[in-house]
Amino acid sequence: MIGLPELYAVAGLLFAVFAWLSLRDRRHAQRWGNAAFWGLLALSFLAGHHLGDMINGLVVLLLVALAGTGRLGTGAAASTGAEARQASADRHGNWLLLPALVIPATAVLGTLFLEDSGLVDDKQVTLVSLGIGVLLALAVAQLWLRPPPLAAFEEGRRLIDSVGWAAILPQMLASLGAVFALAGVGEAVGDIAADIIPEGNRLAAVALFGFGMAGFTMVMGNAFAAFPVMTAAIAVPVLIRHFGGDAAIIGAVGMLAGFCGTLMTPMAANFNIVPAVLLGLRDRNAVVKAQVATALPLLIVNIGIIYIFSFS
Repeated sequence: MIGLPELYAVAGLLFAVFAWLSLRDRRHAQRWGNAAFWGLLALSFLAGHHLGDMINGLVVLLLVALAGTGRLGTGAAASTGAEARQASADRHGNWLLLPALVIPATAVLGTLFLEDSGLVDDKQVTLVSLGIGVLLALAVAQLWLRPPPLAAFEEGRRLIDSVGWAAILPQMLASLGAVFALAGVGEAVGDIAADIIPEGNRLAAVALFGFGMAGFTMVMGNAFAAFPVMTAAIAVPVLIRHFGGDAAIIGAVGMLAGFCGTLMTPMAANFNIVPAVLLGLRDRNAVVKAQVATALPLLIVNIGIIYIFSFS
């Protein structure tokens, strides 16, 4: 049965290839730092469940040290020139989008038809389908376009070098949310909220939950990190248990409220800072500034949805 261990193995092998390509790139000024960073990440994916908490913690600290001391850089990945790319685009036209479309198509079909098949872990059917889609898309591109054997990995390394440490920020921040939950941050926030929310005022409780989801997301850069904190603080004890709200609506729309915070923070580097870098924008916060006018009204709408539909 295919599940998360197989996906982790594929991801680990990919990061190991990135580390190897960085190490052999003698024109890369930061090749040792890049090789160490992606190699440690590969180790975490491939053998993290065998290493134990202490060693895994040390791996995380080493990753932070490499990123924080500026040991990562962009290498000289082998790639085609602008003329060759334009010629390929002229020759294949919009069909070049075919490999990219294989991924979502496979994810949707797998989610619909692989559940209860016995081939895939039912709890991870969507993620497994997405992983299968990526492998199928790679196979289609290799068989159709006939690039050099390492072309996909070199282009992948070029992209991952451009993104850098921000590539693993979502996992780090999601883990931070779990740590906060275990440390009792949610209960502490709940005690503060109890002093703020007027007795019996459902609207105030919903508003505090929505703004809290957005605010914690802005601080931690990830709604998945904010969710366990605000769920333990307000959603479960106040909105669900005290006011009898619908847990499904509160949870789903609460995450959307958190995503509004994602639009307004540079801490969500992979969404807001990386695009600015890749596009060569002078203002690294230009993406955030452009999204605020959408995020704030959307946050108010999400709070309204929770208030209207969760307690009917």
